[in-house]
Amino acid sequence: MLDQFEETQTPPARPRRSRLRRTLAIVLALVLLVVVGGSAGYLLFLNNKVSSNVQRESLLPTPGVSGATEAPTKKAAAKDAQNFLIIGSDARSGLAGSRSDVIVLMHVSADRKSVNLIHFPRDLYVDLPGRGKDKINAAFAYGGAPLLVQTLQGLVGVPIDHVAIIDFEGFKRMTDAVGGVNVYVEESSASGGYTFTKGYQQMGGAEALAFVRERKDLSEGDISRGKRQQAFIKALMLKSLSKDVLGNPVKLAQFVEAGTSNLTVDEGFSTGDMRSEAVAMRNLRGKDIAFITAPFTGYGTSPAGASIDILDEPGMAALGEALQNDAMDTYEDVTRTP
Repeated sequence: MLDQFEETQTPPARPRRSRLRRTLAIVLALVLLVVVGGSAGYLLFLNNKVSSNVQRESLLPTPGVSGATEAPTKKAAAKDAQNFLIIGSDARSGLAGSRSDVIVLMHVSADRKSVNLIHFPRDLYVDLPGRGKDKINAAFAYGGAPLLVQTLQGLVGVPIDHVAIIDFEGFKRMTDAVGGVNVYVEESSASGGYTFTKGYQQMGGAEALAFVRERKDLSEGDISRGKRQQAFIKALMLKSLSKDVLGNPVKLAQFVEAGTSNLTVDEGFSTGDMRSEAVAMRNLRGKDIAFITAPFTGYGTSPAGASIDILDEPGMAALGEALQNDAMDTYEDVTRTP
């Protein structure tokens, strides 16, 4: 090979402009190499951070184990839609005995252009598989996430694809990591040393935590608190998917660290799946996210003397049908909050 490049005569001198172009081309190539290599390294860093931080547990029911049955089959119209169960707990683990203070079913449409956040009040009186009637919150205490998943699947007739459990400290840290969130306050109140006034309000982590925990001073107690939780989740989703965060390597890394350090997901929810879903929903806007409170007819008392929310069975059937057909735009009882 060296022989092929042996010079037999002195080559003519190249024009100065040609050498300049070549130099610029080399410099540009090196810059691109650094940028592309740096980006790849950064993405690898984030991927490793998620993989090492996120805890994975058996959060979905296994048919035949503890009386669990097969999950409902998706209808053709909803085969690409996704149903995520978001559980806010006072304990990181999904094991039995923990309390679930936040129960939200997030339905993501097949085209990834809309998201519905369905809040299930923790006092909703429903059938718990193998346990009889009780508050839906009791399902998590009795059998962890798997029993809560079975309960919800029985109510709405759709399979829960993935489960995510995060403790309140995780919500706080994620909020601070993105520089705070702009939350819509539907009902004014004061708690935890903070004053919340109707309208949009910028909140840091500690303030947001006080906001979503309050219920005693709200007009509908736990129902009102559920609406606050939905408003906060929406604000955090929009902020985390914004260019301000996705386009800022420092903020994005801090958000990923905060979120994944306090997150437990089901064993089948891989890091690649998480990344793909986030990318698919990056164009969501506020108008694309709707709030729903699981239908109930009023308040009552259980045989054991506990305060309960009475299930609206026809309303739940209508909600289930809309979910099963990925047709949430046809569901009439939808509350849209700015």
